Amino acid sequence: MVARGKQAMDLCPRFHRAVELIGRRWTGAILRVLERGALRFSEVASAIPGISDRLLSERLRQLEKAGLVERRVEPGSPVRVFYELTERGRALQAPLDAIARWAERWLDR
Repeated sequence: MVARGKQAMDLCPRFHRAVELIGRRWTGAILRVLERGALRFSEVASAIPGISDRLLSERLRQLEKAGLVERRVEPGSPVRVFYELTERGRALQAPLDAIARWAERWLDR
């Protein structure tokens, strides 16, 4: 019993950090939209009604810092900036799919 309790304590901080990261307002929506592939800022913004540019920018920076999203700049005139999921970000697709199935079953429309 002690070993199980110790294991749970070891996992708790990681689980908490993960939930805090993906549970921030709009973050799940951003991750779902980026599952489509590399998108420009305006494409992400138009796919998520109600999100402000300021908040989208902030969340994209947080996701980039966490290693879930990559910001890619393509030189040219004009410069084009794309956002796409990293391998780490794509690894969240199955858990997000599970949450979507749960929501469909248990949450009212």
